[in-house]
Amino acid sequence: MNFTIYSRDGCPYCTKIQKVMELASLNYVNYKLGKDFDKKSFYGQFGEGSTFPQVVLNGTNLGGCTETVQYLKEKSLV
Repeated sequence: MNFTIYSRDGCPYCTKIQKVMELASLNYVNYKLGKDFDKKSFYGQFGEGSTFPQVVLNGTNLGGCTETVQYLKEKSLV
């Protein structure tokens, strides 16, 4: 499983989901706003008004921190 996290600096939920991934020993790539992508491409991919973080698994958008943790629980990964 390959998780991709789209995050921004100063976002507590971005930090939280990365910590959850590390504790569960899940592989992920973290992309940062302003370094790896800009707001225009972020909104283009996830929709206008989307919040950080956004987590993608093998090309499928899982959503933000809460939705991702829920998914991980349902799949017994945490």
